Amino acid sequence: MVALTFAMFIAPAIGIATAFAFIRSFIRKNFGLGNFYVDFVRVIITLLLPVAFISSLLLMVTGVPQTLNSSVTVNTIEGNIQTIPLGSVASLESIKQLGENGGGFFGANSAHPFENPTGLSNTYEMFLMIVIQLSFPIAYAKLLGKGRGISILAIILIGFGGLLAFGIYTHPASSLIETRFGSFSSTLFNMISIASNTGAINASLSGMTPNAVISFLVSMFVQAIPGGAGTGMIYMLVYVVLTLFVVGLMVGKTPEFMGMKISPKDVKIAMFIFLVHPALILIPTAIAFTTGNAQVIIGEKVTPLGYTQTLYEYTSAAANNGSDYFAASANSPFWNWSTGTIVFLGRYIPIGLMLLIAGSFTIKERKEVIEPIKTKGLTFVSVVLVVTFLLTALAFFPFLVIGPFSM
Repeated sequence: MVALTFAMFIAPAIGIATAFAFIRSFIRKNFGLGNFYVDFVRVIITLLLPVAFISSLLLMVTGVPQTLNSSVTVNTIEGNIQTIPLGSVASLESIKQLGENGGGFFGANSAHPFENPTGLSNTYEMFLMIVIQLSFPIAYAKLLGKGRGISILAIILIGFGGLLAFGIYTHPASSLIETRFGSFSSTLFNMISIASNTGAINASLSGMTPNAVISFLVSMFVQAIPGGAGTGMIYMLVYVVLTLFVVGLMVGKTPEFMGMKISPKDVKIAMFIFLVHPALILIPTAIAFTTGNAQVIIGEKVTPLGYTQTLYEYTSAAANNGSDYFAASANSPFWNWSTGTIVFLGRYIPIGLMLLIAGSFTIKERKEVIEPIKTKGLTFVSVVLVVTFLLTALAFFPFLVIGPFSM
């Protein structure tokens, strides 16, 4: 537990520190990206530790156990003796949700009554999963202008709201849904968890409708509505760079952001960040089918459901999400090595490229010029949303058609 909980603090701190560095690149020339170790320590000590500690206490109040005992033996109503597993659940649960880690104490994750006992705990855990991501546009607004921050927040909320509405258009079957939460709360929890790259589902994915599964997949394809802690905000700014490039082509002007010219190199890196993600999903999916490792789990006849399950496995890995259909069925060398590799590459290749763009912006000249499109307001929000979902559709739509759309 010490090792696992320690890692759960490290992971979000890295993403948040990276986001701080990226946003600093827009402030003023030669300001620099800051010091990683200073940011890293500050994030853990001033944000993650205190919030996780208080959240642990609140979760204990709602009924989540917190003890150093590994189990307790009780007499059941039927008069039988039963051993119930316990442990330091509340402390792990708080940082698991706050840091978008998603690894549950029990195999059933947030569907287990000890991890998520009531509707109140369910609501608070949803808050924990999304609070850091929705705080970044506010910090962005304080540094770069209120209008810009509100616009980024609007993009995130509208995109998330659209996917949620599509996902709940038809309700999931009741057989695999936790009766403690019901249909809507189960879908909402899973949507927040998967869209924030947490992956701590409170109901089986097999109980979700195709509409809900499509929404889950699209949110992991985009990775910015709201995305992971810190990295989600950077992905959104990458989409902003690509949007300004597209608009600049349409109006015949050099794309600019806050008085800084967006160079061809910046656009190439931003596009590479976008393209790395589908490559890390689609190539391993094809390899899993051609080597027969997917058929070992889903059967020799590949159905839309079986294809969706395999596609979801690598989408979840590339998005550092963790939710999946296969569970222990994929506990084999092929799946462990392939998904583990994709998790690592999907995390650190984009971060490295994001910092490369940030380094480019921090040395650019700032000039007071009219931008091809103002980076705030309704027009900006609309264009960024269209470009973001259009790029995602161009990369993934055929695979959604032969997968969840055909289920």
